Amino acid sequence: MEFGFDAEDEAFRRTARDWLTAHPVGEPVVRQDWERELGRGGWIGLGWAEDGYGNRRASLTQQVVWAEEYARSKAPARSGHIGEKLLAPTLIAHGTPEQKARFLPPVARGEELWCQGYSEPGAGSDLAGIRTSAARDGDTYRVSGQKIWTSLAHEADWCFVLARTEPGSTRHHGLSFLLVPMDQPGRVEVRPIRQLTGTSEFNEVFFDGAVARAEHVVGGAGNGWQVAMSLLGFERGVSTLAQQIGFAEELGRVIETAVATGAAADPVVRDHLVRQWAELRTMRWNALRTLGGSGDAGAPSVAKLLWGRWHQRLGELAVRVRGAEAATGPGDWSAEAPYELDSSQHLFLFSRADTIYGGSDEIQRTIIAERVLGLPREPKG
Repeated sequence: MEFGFDAEDEAFRRTARDWLTAHPVGEPVVRQDWERELGRGGWIGLGWAEDGYGNRRASLTQQVVWAEEYARSKAPARSGHIGEKLLAPTLIAHGTPEQKARFLPPVARGEELWCQGYSEPGAGSDLAGIRTSAARDGDTYRVSGQKIWTSLAHEADWCFVLARTEPGSTRHHGLSFLLVPMDQPGRVEVRPIRQLTGTSEFNEVFFDGAVARAEHVVGGAGNGWQVAMSLLGFERGVSTLAQQIGFAEELGRVIETAVATGAAADPVVRDHLVRQWAELRTMRWNALRTLGGSGDAGAPSVAKLLWGRWHQRLGELAVRVRGAEAATGPGDWSAEAPYELDSSQHLFLFSRADTIYGGSDEIQRTIIAERVLGLPREPKG
């Protein structure tokens, strides 16, 4: 299955390409400045079900066009995607008019950045086991607890937090979805988590009586589980196709390296490269089928299973085709100058987490088994 782009879509493509060409971004880039530039251009919120918040409207095919052109332009990685792709559709589906009016325009302008407060040290894949609590205190809630693996928390202005608001409740009962400002010294602490790659996109976040306004509970108190599950449904969509543009570029670099080093002469390596190419095409067809409304309830889980392990295998191939050279870095290591990674090493190390974050492979298989195949549910301990 392939999307058919009509004349209007192609005109939209030219507009997008012209804008991206006219706004080149060199390195280093201040990512929040870039978000504001995207906001001024009206390029944030194309897929929102509502307009009037500073975003331009675009059809599904035009959203695909923008995502692909953005990826091809090698523009910076987005720091506003959590607010645009996760929070905003959730507010549109479950928020009050006042919540939409307060939070959607700053997201569309690229002025307020968001992070997601879901996982905890004892409740990652099993999200219903969270222990972060929020106690009602007049017109506010006081939030206490710890979240972990919180992407971009060190840059975020706000965090949407799943917390237990009904004392004594268990599992998915008694949870609420709260919007919590991050600028609360002494009440909100962010600790970066240093990764194998040397970077720190993920963080631990500690809430010690952090204040959230009662009017900023989305979907009503006690309905947090339904809101949280709705948000997860927005997590995989058009962006999957843009992700695949990046995957294709990475695969192309691996193939070029294999040819340059002579590794491509090995029939086993050639077989792996062909398999990677064929599986990438399969992922594209699956994504288009899902976007076209032909997928089933397990389609997002299938997509995650496909790309997570695929990307790991690509990382393994990236270092394999380089041979012994892949074990050394571009410079000398010292305490003053930490060890640097080249692109293939970064791909190999970062992709180790692909089968864990965003829902581990085990969780995705359980979803498919229970919700699609109708198999008996696993007992909860």
